[in-house]
Amino acid sequence: MSEDIIRKLESKIDNKLASKSKRKHLEDGFKKRKVINEVLDKLTVMTLYKMIKDHIIAYVNGPISAGKESVVFWAVDEHDVSVALKIYLVTTSNFKKREQYILGDPRFKRLKKGTKNLVYLWARKEFRNLSQCYAAGIPVPQPLYVTNNVLAMIFLGQNGAPEKSLLFSEVDEDDYKQAISIIKDLYHKAKLVHSDYSEYNIFKTANGLVVFDLGSAVDLRHPNALGFLKRDIYNINRFFIKRGISVEDPKILFEGIVK
Repeated sequence: MSEDIIRKLESKIDNKLASKSKRKHLEDGFKKRKVINEVLDKLTVMTLYKMIKDHIIAYVNGPISAGKESVVFWAVDEHDVSVALKIYLVTTSNFKKREQYILGDPRFKRLKKGTKNLVYLWARKEFRNLSQCYAAGIPVPQPLYVTNNVLAMIFLGQNGAPEKSLLFSEVDEDDYKQAISIIKDLYHKAKLVHSDYSEYNIFKTANGLVVFDLGSAVDLRHPNALGFLKRDIYNINRFFIKRGISVEDPKILFEGIVK
């Protein structure tokens, strides 16, 4: 593909993504050059354009959160339903540290070399984990679509503002019980261990807790699954202890889950 065609394509998608957001007087995140340079490489731009052509989304308003490995954008579909687009950075080296959550998981036996291939596999892995959880009735964002380094989910929040995580919420004993119940359901119903379970990855909504960021979640057959489970229990207990909530003995919790 020639540079001239690529420039025309980038211009076309940039105009299409921004046009409706301007009419709604929303901030156009695609004009933030830093975000564009780090996330919207040529292939990602073309991926988003294809999602628009395939009617997965209608337009994108802008970024709502950013991490070392991904940026989440607020998009809207043709029925005015908010969609969260998680775009994994193909230029980051952080994904090399994530191989431990893939190697040993029997669902993903083939791992091609190269950061881009690892990122694409990670996106598919999170989509599959979300799908397993959603089918099992576990409170997670509903997965919609995945391709290359872009994962689409139902947006949880209002007017582009995502729900607050536990870290920024008032919590009580009922929240702790829900958090532990989710760990148990992940293990017994979805056959998964989250492996990165903490106050950062749990929304507190009006309808209860919702767990997200499931890219690290591993199948129970993963050789380190039980070690990850112990860590998840420890991390969530530590958070609630800091908030003055009584917690269960982690050893008893662990034994009760795996028996």
